[in-house]
Amino acid sequence: MRHTPLHRYGAALAAVLTFLGVLVAVSPQAQAFPRSSRQNVINYLNSITGRYVVSGQHNKEPASNPGQYTQQVKDITGQYPGLWGGDLMFRPEDVANRQRVVDQAKTEWANGSLVSLTWHVCTPTGGSTCQFDGGVKTQISQSQFTQVVTNGTALNTAWKRRLDEVVPYLRQLKDAGVPVLFRPLHEMNEAWNWWGNRPGPDGGAKLYRITRDHLVAQGLDNLIWVWNVQDNPAGGWASYYPGTQYVDVVSLDVWYKGLPTSGDYQQIQTIANGKPVALAETGKVPNAALLNGQTRWSYFMVWSEHLRGNNTPAEVQAGYFHPRTLNQGEFTIPG
Repeated sequence: MRHTPLHRYGAALAAVLTFLGVLVAVSPQAQAFPRSSRQNVINYLNSITGRYVVSGQHNKEPASNPGQYTQQVKDITGQYPGLWGGDLMFRPEDVANRQRVVDQAKTEWANGSLVSLTWHVCTPTGGSTCQFDGGVKTQISQSQFTQVVTNGTALNTAWKRRLDEVVPYLRQLKDAGVPVLFRPLHEMNEAWNWWGNRPGPDGGAKLYRITRDHLVAQGLDNLIWVWNVQDNPAGGWASYYPGTQYVDVVSLDVWYKGLPTSGDYQQIQTIANGKPVALAETGKVPNAALLNGQTRWSYFMVWSEHLRGNNTPAEVQAGYFHPRTLNQGEFTIPG
């Protein structure tokens, strides 16, 4: 469902007046999503490919406030994003607030937004909580990595136990009928994280397969598996791909450039081979040139503090009010 042009003009006027300091109360009417399945969301993303793109906003730490950046979108535009992004996180204080992240995900789905979860996960060679530097952003040896992806080793068991720590939270979303765009082991072609920069069938791709197999075995059939690389100039992204049967959405993070190039767009589509493609992290809200020229992105997600730190209010409004953009209240998912 799309709002009438008049409604969109009203929302646009609301954003402008809000930016000027005039209090208004014009926003789309949220449409509660019913209990649904992962396949319904996948089907929906396929159905809008080439026609529309769902707007999205990530919400980074603290996990105690998992809707703060989504609210900032509302403050700027008068509309909520069509996709809420959260993170299962790593710091002790954020891990202790995972329930708040899950509760926010339920609320966002009920309000009519898709749900996405990323996980900056601590290395299995250490504890279940950590700091970013030295815990997520760290290196393990090739020997250690080989053990992580070899069934029956101590580090392989440690990895599966690490996955088990989030199963109760993901299961709550399953029980609530909330499908989750789940993006583990993101940017696996990068070297900043312990799981990254390991191409080939026994590298990051194998770890991704082990991760999916283990969580699916726990009955988590509500997860939509999002595979992800970053737009680094080295290319060769396909060497990290775990295989078509393991991936539902192929996604790109755009950090080396302001927005993806035509070459990036083509490379992702080639890997996806017909699956939905998405911009899972961007610092910039997509502009009209991208939205009109690269029409097969099914959603975009602006990264937390970059919403205001890297975009003017006018740029945010232009992206959210573009005719191809779908915000909360402008589409439904069948039950």
